[in-house]
This record gives sequence, C-alpha cells and structure tokens, in this order.
Amino acid sequence: MSTLLIEGGQRLSGSVEVEGNKNAALPLLAACLLTTEECVLTNVPRISDVEVMARLLLDLGAEVEGIGSTTLRVRCAEVVKDEPDAALVGRLRGSVLLIGPLLARRGRARLAPPGGDFPARRTIATHLEALAAMGVREIDGEGHALEAADGLQPASIYLYEASVTGTETALLAAAAAPGTSEIRHAACEPHVAELCGFLQQLGVGITGAGTSTIRIEGGGKLHGASHQLWGDYIDAGSWAVVAAVTGGEIEIAGARAEDIEVVAAVLRRMDVVCAMDGDLLRVEQSRLKAAGRITSGLWPGFPSDLVSLVTVLATQAEGRTLVHDWLYELRLFALEQLSGMSADLFLCDPHRIIVTGPRRLRGRQLDSRDLRSGMALIAAALAADGQSRLTSLETVERGYGRLVERLQGLGAKVAKLA
Repeated sequence: MSTLLIEGGQRLSGSVEVEGNKNAALPLLAACLLTTEECVLTNVPRISDVEVMARLLLDLGAEVEGIGSTTLRVRCAEVVKDEPDAALVGRLRGSVLLIGPLLARRGRARLAPPGGDFPARRTIATHLEALAAMGVREIDGEGHALEAADGLQPASIYLYEASVTGTETALLAAAAAPGTSEIRHAACEPHVAELCGFLQQLGVGITGAGTSTIRIEGGGKLHGASHQLWGDYIDAGSWAVVAAVTGGEIEIAGARAEDIEVVAAVLRRMDVVCAMDGDLLRVEQSRLKAAGRITSGLWPGFPSDLVSLVTVLATQAEGRTLVHDWLYELRLFALEQLSGMSADLFLCDPHRIIVTGPRRLRGRQLDSRDLRSGMALIAAALAADGQSRLTSLETVERGYGRLVERLQGLGAKVAKLA
C-alpha cells in the first residue's frame, strides 16, 4: 500500500493529456469476448482497473497483448470456463460486465461478488432483472450463478434504474440474442454510446445509441474490429479542478468538446475561466465564486463522479454552495476529512453538503476511501498549506493513469512512498 506525499501551496501550470475513458474501456474489453476474431483497442487508459479486466480475459482463455500499454489486442477463440477468477473479480466492480458474454459463449456465468468502491452498497439488481427478461435464471451457487439453458432470448426490457453498467450488461447480452431486443430507460452516457458503436463494428445492428431507447438486432455472427477510445472527460474535468483550486493555468488535451460541456457549465458557474478549442480545454487563473447549488444528474446532467472534486473547489470559492449528489451517499462521507483540513462544511444528510468559502486549508493525513473522493482529497492537499499524506495511492490509481508523473509535470511537489 503506497502513500502520496504532497507539499501544498503550489500553483500548478502546464499541459496534461487524458487517455481513453475508463468507463468505456471496461465494457469494450468485455465485448471482445463476444467474437472469436481479434479486436484491437487503442488509446486505452493505463490504469489498474483496465489491467485487472485484461487479466480476467486471460483467465477466461483469451489472448491479450499489450497489457500496460495504450494498445490492447484481444482474441478469444475459446472461452475455457464460466467462472472468472474470484480474487480478480473482488477487485473490480466492472467485472459484472463479463456476465453477458459468458452467457453468450458458455450458457452459464458464475461470478463472485464484484469489488470496487463500496461494493456492499452497489447491487446488480438492475442487471439481473434485464437478464431474466432474456431467459436467464439463477441457479444454486455462491455469488451470482446464472444459466441461459435455452440460450439468450430477445426481449423488451424496461430498466427500473437507468444504470450505466446495467444498460451495458443488457446490451452485451442482447448482442447474442437472435432477434430484436429493446432497452427502455437506458443510460445515455457517452461510454454507453461508445459501446453501442463498438458492437456495431462487431456486426450487431443497433439504433438509438445515446438515447433512452436502444434497439438491438442480435444473434448474428460477429467479427473483429478496431476502435480508438474517446478521451476520458472525467479525467479532464478532474485536472480542470486541480488547475482552478490551485490558482493555476493548465491545458488539458484529449477529451471531446461535447463531453466536456456538462463539466464546463458548472465550472463557469463558479467563475472558472475555461474554454474548449477542439479537444483542448484551457483553464486560466480564476477568482472563484460559489455556485449556489450543484446537483448531480443522469446524462447530460452533472456527473456524480465529479461531485467530490467540485466540493473541494467550493471550499476555495466566495460564498456558500449546496452540493447535492442524489445518486450516491458515501462520496460525501469520505469528504468529511476536509473538515480536518479547516474546510467549512455542513453535512445535511448522506446526499447533501453545504460548503462555505473561501477557507485556507491545512495539510494532514488523508484516507482515500474511494477512487473519486481520493482524487478530490489530492486536489485539496495541493491547495492546502503544509504537507499532506494520502493513503492508499493505489485506490486513486485505479482510475488515474501515471498520476504522480502527470502531477510532477505540472509542478506539483509530490512523491510516492512505498
């Protein structure tokens, strides 16, 4: 378990580049199991979550080249078992995305409880309901044991919750179900649309990508494909906050303007000076003001993944901001550590927090309890007076590749301690 040592009070400047979207890379890798032919993914983020998923594919019988690089080549002529390695599954919530391809290739799937952030609070009930509509039934076994005795069947599915991974699970299964399936109340996030585009390249007929109603013509023979991942807008938004909270100036390259729009809209409400030019987001030194209210939402609402970071930003803004994350509760609990840094916070309930600023933050020992709040606490430490230590760094590195290297490239005084 590593610790990140951070000397705060440095104004960061320079340029940083984001790689592909973590939340797209995982379902795209799972989709590679649907075909026996080679698939090539480029601009893959070099993060630990992707490495775990790649090793899960290896465990299932796939050939995977390029682990640890931005180009992965995957070929799975044969899926050799229906139960992925439980230890790897326990490290990655995205392992749930393997269920559909396993049911398609083996007729069965046995999955240990997926790990990741707050696994006990994040169920896969939406995934299981969608699969049940396609003829999948639960069988005896530990964890999640599923069987499609008569093969996956096309279905008309209404998702009770517009879950991203629930939608992706339904898409991956429907791709192998012979006939027309329809998913209503589907998630509309860019990474869901990106998965739809990749499935189309494999040979699946899909209409409605990026909308709440997706129709799938599945069951045909699928072939290989190549795809360059779209840039990670959550990564880009995180660096924009790092720039603004330290009073710095940073250019962030690699994310699509249409994805950054939802982030930039909130930053501008806080008087962050930022502009998009093609795939380049420029953030300039800004005098921050409170936004009044920031509420997370389903796409194209403000992403819950950035709630922790804008909460830190609000500590440096003039006035009072109510941050409301109705999707998740434990992100805000993790941010209680900001109070120990001298932030003025009032936790209304598990979903709402009032932040009054600006406040000079003080460095301290920090605990990265989840991926996104971990990055937010790093941003707070960069803005704080004095020294902070954040443990464990590995939690944050699950979603932010080459984190220490990129921070140092912007002038941050940070060091990774074993």
